[in-house]
Amino acid sequence: MLSVQEKSQFGSLLAWHKNEVVNEELWNEARTYGDIQLMPFVDYYSLILWKTIAICIYGTNVLSAKYVMKTDDDAFVRVDEILSSLHQVNISHGLLYGRVNSDSQPHRDPYSKWYITSEEWPEESYPPWAHGPGYIVSEDIAKEVYRKHKRGELKMFKLEDVAMGIWINEMRKEGIDVTYQNDGRILVEGCEDGYVVAHYQEPRQMMCLWDKFQKTKRGNCCNE
Repeated sequence: MLSVQEKSQFGSLLAWHKNEVVNEELWNEARTYGDIQLMPFVDYYSLILWKTIAICIYGTNVLSAKYVMKTDDDAFVRVDEILSSLHQVNISHGLLYGRVNSDSQPHRDPYSKWYITSEEWPEESYPPWAHGPGYIVSEDIAKEVYRKHKRGELKMFKLEDVAMGIWINEMRKEGIDVTYQNDGRILVEGCEDGYVVAHYQEPRQMMCLWDKFQKTKRGNCCNE
């Protein structure tokens, strides 16, 4: 999660692991550095939606952030470029910034990881949404997610990034002026030079990307 106020603040929202040793290490790091918020459930892919809601709550109710970013734990984020892009866009209300998909259809193959039944989503296409490796919403959208969650008005949809798009589309219908800002430098898979977000990065690749950035201050990938 990234929140932006006068300066940027960072933290991880993590659920518990099935391994008690891992949980003990997480708890020790949370107490030592204060950079982890532990969620009260065991981590599963189908529960990412609840983390997304928690990010919106934490970013607006605890930090009062101007923007809130959701990103995956295997994504390397160029925070400097994120902040620079937000400054250039200069939109503080009704913003969804990310790798925006404006023309996608539900996966109807039951063997797909992203399988959606016609009961879960009967329409032939989704409203615009931003891919989960990294997207940003403005404070008003995050606050509205929190408000609707408290009232039980959010549609619970198991694909969290699409769910955010569905929620924002409902807000748009209710009168919020929404801007969809697409950034192709947010990568869905792998790394390419000039990236803003590189996805599917293992820990050793993260360290390599960080070392390269420290030396060059540019988004250069690691040739491994």
